Amino acid sequence: MLVNVNGNLVAKEKATISVFDHGVLYGDGVFEGIRAYNGRVFRLNQHLDRLYDSAKAILLEPPLSKDAMRAEILRTLTANGLKDAYIRPVLTRGEGDLGLSPYMCRKPTFFIIADKINLYPEATYRDGLALITVPARRNVAEALSPKIKSLNYLNNILAKIEAAQRGALEAILMTFDGYVAECTADNLFIIRKGKLLTPPTWQGALEGVTREAVLELARKRRLAAAEEPITRYDVYTADEAFMTGTAAEIVPVVSLDGRSIGTGKPGEVTKRLIGDFKALTLKDGVPIPAAGKPQAGKKKA
Repeated sequence: MLVNVNGNLVAKEKATISVFDHGVLYGDGVFEGIRAYNGRVFRLNQHLDRLYDSAKAILLEPPLSKDAMRAEILRTLTANGLKDAYIRPVLTRGEGDLGLSPYMCRKPTFFIIADKINLYPEATYRDGLALITVPARRNVAEALSPKIKSLNYLNNILAKIEAAQRGALEAILMTFDGYVAECTADNLFIIRKGKLLTPPTWQGALEGVTREAVLELARKRRLAAAEEPITRYDVYTADEAFMTGTAAEIVPVVSLDGRSIGTGKPGEVTKRLIGDFKALTLKDGVPIPAAGKPQAGKKKA
């Protein structure tokens, strides 16, 4: 595997950054998770918009333009011969001193990893996932906007640990005032009384690219959809539920805290949306150039 580090393609074993990089020391940086399907990068432009918006929100000036980052992502995929992949572009504040000040970091770092990912067992997509709620609460949006996809995921990791300690693969993070925010790594949807609902981003949910795609697909099916505050009661009494995320795609949810959701099996609307999403990924994307085709921003390994 070749990793793109500041524009240089190097073997995974040699892909390094400084231990003084503030992305390592303080989680000072932003990232994206992107998928490629059958030789096309799904919604690459939307992901890049979110990456650069996240950087702008934390006053991090990327070391390359958005167009150049797009070219580097495609070049990394081509160099690794990947048509189906998970892509992780990362922007960090760069190397500095041991103080918090970002102004001591002279030049931001970027790197791009293109690999495979498999978050949940295959049976999960067929039979559905059991969720629990955990004591860890979602960071308040007033302290750190959920729209910033930062390198500091400790809040989510602590919730993931609590889920694992109780034998669950995934958990719901609640807000401090008792509403559902999202899962530890994915957005959450429910179908209740014929309406598709998902928590609003202002309450602590990430503005997910897959989340937005599902809302679009629901509208095409003339399924009433809205972003509204959701309680655990709403999930307990829902007819169907599912999670969405770039890595996870769409995962049916069949129970929460030991209470079956609907029939306790993946619902029909969920199944239709999964089919719609799979079809969308095969036609909505930026083509990956063939090996040997000249690309902008190319550097020697």
